[in-house]
Amino acid sequence: MSELILNTECNDSVDHNINMSVPWYLMASYAYYVEDKPILTDGCFDRLAKKIVDNWEKIEHYHKDRLSLEMLQAGTFLGEYPSRVKGGLKSLKDIYGKSGTV
Repeated sequence: MSELILNTECNDSVDHNINMSVPWYLMASYAYYVEDKPILTDGCFDRLAKKIVDNWEKIEHYHKDRLSLEMLQAGTFLGEYPSRVKGGLKSLKDIYGKSGTV
């Protein structure tokens, strides 16, 4: 199975704006758990979860309440996905297409 790997794009986005960690986490979770087509490596996803935990008090995002520290520490997502997640993920895939395929 080929995977669209967007580690660099995710890391750059989150390093530039910690608030972007929430949508990246939700999109990566959706891609992995719902579509069974990961967009991040396991290591990148785990680092993203840790970064959110470490910066929890600084993060301001309207979907932050969808996450919990317990979920993040377990490296999973058990909630309901906001409707924007599927569209955001599709846009990422459209933008990066095959260029991100491993």
